[in-house]
Amino acid sequence: MDDSTRKLFDEEKMVDDAFRHLVDTYLASRHRKKVEIITKAFNFAKQAHKGVRRLSGEPYIMHPIAVAQIVCSEIGLGSTSICAALLHDVVEDTDYTVEDISNIFGPKIAQIVDGLTKISGGIFGDKASAQAESFKKLLLTMSDDIRVILIKISDRLHNMRTLGSQPANKQYKIAGETLYIYAPLANRLGLNKIKEELEDLSFRYEHPEEYQQIIEKLAQTREHRESLFEDFTRPIREELDRMGINYTIKARIKTPYSIWCKMQNKHIEFEEVYDILAVRIIFEPQNQEDEINECFRIYVCASRIYKPHPERLRDWLNHPKANGYQALHVTLMSRTGQWIEVQIRSTRMDEMAEQGFAAHWKYKEGGKTTADSEDELEKWLHTIKEILDDPQPNALDFLDAIKLNLYASEIFVVTPKGEFKTMPADCTALDFAFSIHTFLGSHCIGAKVNHKLVPLSYKLHSGDQVEILTSKTQRVQKEWINFATTAKAKGKIQAILRREEREQQKEGEDLLNEFFEKADIEPNSINIDKLCDLHHIKFREELFRAIGCKNIVLGDADLDVLHDKEPGTKSGGWTHFIPFLKKKTTGGKNKKETGNASQAATAPSIDRKKTLVLSEETIPDFIIADCCHPIPGDDVLGYQAEDGRVYIHKRQCPVATKLKTSDGNHILAATWDVHKTLFFPATIKISGIDHVGVLHEITGILSGQLNINIRKLTVTTQDGIFDGEIQLGVHDVDDVKTICNKLKGIQGIEEVTRIE
Repeated sequence: MDDSTRKLFDEEKMVDDAFRHLVDTYLASRHRKKVEIITKAFNFAKQAHKGVRRLSGEPYIMHPIAVAQIVCSEIGLGSTSICAALLHDVVEDTDYTVEDISNIFGPKIAQIVDGLTKISGGIFGDKASAQAESFKKLLLTMSDDIRVILIKISDRLHNMRTLGSQPANKQYKIAGETLYIYAPLANRLGLNKIKEELEDLSFRYEHPEEYQQIIEKLAQTREHRESLFEDFTRPIREELDRMGINYTIKARIKTPYSIWCKMQNKHIEFEEVYDILAVRIIFEPQNQEDEINECFRIYVCASRIYKPHPERLRDWLNHPKANGYQALHVTLMSRTGQWIEVQIRSTRMDEMAEQGFAAHWKYKEGGKTTADSEDELEKWLHTIKEILDDPQPNALDFLDAIKLNLYASEIFVVTPKGEFKTMPADCTALDFAFSIHTFLGSHCIGAKVNHKLVPLSYKLHSGDQVEILTSKTQRVQKEWINFATTAKAKGKIQAILRREEREQQKEGEDLLNEFFEKADIEPNSINIDKLCDLHHIKFREELFRAIGCKNIVLGDADLDVLHDKEPGTKSGGWTHFIPFLKKKTTGGKNKKETGNASQAATAPSIDRKKTLVLSEETIPDFIIADCCHPIPGDDVLGYQAEDGRVYIHKRQCPVATKLKTSDGNHILAATWDVHKTLFFPATIKISGIDHVGVLHEITGILSGQLNINIRKLTVTTQDGIFDGEIQLGVHDVDDVKTICNKLKGIQGIEEVTRIE
């Protein structure tokens, strides 16, 4: 047998073994044993993808089998979903149509496959990205059959597990999209284990160095955690054994991604993250109807051994989360002086937490669940339908609206009649008004919370009783969008404002035509574009609106431009926020200025598959984004805009995250190659105990010891505490770390962090 024949034989065996493992997993499940149709779907997909390989080199059919395996073993779905998973790429990648699938496998499988098939063009118009289009179609189909999104999440999970074979720019696009949409979706559907894996894989590809550092530190501290876990749980085990409870106790370790998020949000080091270890008690209730009482019995038992934190009891038993999650969370003080969270839940609750609504359906068949979690799913799907029904002019607006609907933390708010409503944490009285009815929200003038008058922007807390006050004369205000937090409220406010904007746009267009007529100038697109350039406006519609609402009053400067006279120039672009990006010279003076955005050009013949190198010579070709102010040492990426210019963002920048999700094909991999010759702007936030001479010490270290040019320094003091911000020029992230460490050494300084 020659090498090529042996290779084909080995691949055939690998494919057959993978499919056999899938069938064995399915046969071991509680589903009806429809092996015949699964085998039929496998053979059909295998033939359709024959000869096609993935970037990794393996036969393409291995991907659909892997997705079907996740659908079956990790989510727990049945034969219809397994068949759809096996066939999910057939319509997109081969000559077969949805009609072919329907004729061979029936309309239900065909409908799911159709929902899983990417599309282009249509709903958002020419300027929209295919990513957002595909996602909207996915959600449209999902609102009819939730299995579409469950299979899509499985597809995404396998793509993330095999992301290493993709080029870096594709890795950033897929990882960003996963973190922005698919991980929150998995969480919203109760797929906690999958959600955590998606987050960790995204983190691993976007920030490989930080990921590796956390993995290494987790390995170094593993022995200490295991010892702490054993010592902490020993007395609890003894007491539960005495009570005759059938239980298991597991250690739950915080994921690398969640550790990193905490380090970023709290500006702390790994060693300062106190809640890396949590304890999970999972028990088999003696009586299914009594499982909630049994949770509280275990809580009482544990709180007799260790003192509980009075403000950290979370009861998700009587009021489950919107994704169906049920458990009792309590934080206990260990004998080593460390707070440890304990999660108490039954085996049913545990399965619901891992498999989400898939497990919910299973328990529903056994008659062991309430209608509450099903109602919550229906409410959520109804809200998704509302968002889909409201036409969004912009792909990012649509994705934002969906993203807002994937909230993980909830509170319970009570109506005047005593009805409980689930709302996202940090929601306002205005959000609550829109959640009840659009009319109530759009005419809302205030609210009474616990019988006290509060403004629309008032943030609600769990247990608040809320009464909305309205007036027929009230109209939606533009500033409402700043404190509305829910997708429904933002969507309705934007829809009403868009209607008003269309009226302003029409008025502005009429005023502009009148202006052209008086000046005897042709109202053509060239002249309109001249005015757009003058006022630094990208789209003509924005110009019409600005004229309509009197933000722009047409006058002599406009006539000068229209008559091709030299207009007064305005500065813009990246020197607007990096005015001191200069090379050091031996004479001690900074002489070489970097060009601004109007001079910045597209890097010549950009190959999107290659990594952009940001060096002293090439930096003027790019625009450093002012939303996140990346500096050398930050993990960065490039985004090529419609005008050809390339913007450099931090990889975790919120704007970059949206771009990865909505326009990922324009994402470019980028890396720094600078050698401490350029200065970049950085802002340091500093706070501590106010005492005489502290400001002198700060400036002494920066100017005297580190020879750093301070561009701006603001300090405020109150009740013996001071807060300050220092704007300065640095070469890279290492400079920032050196500055922070030096400043932390000053007596009384409590916190020093870099801010955007």
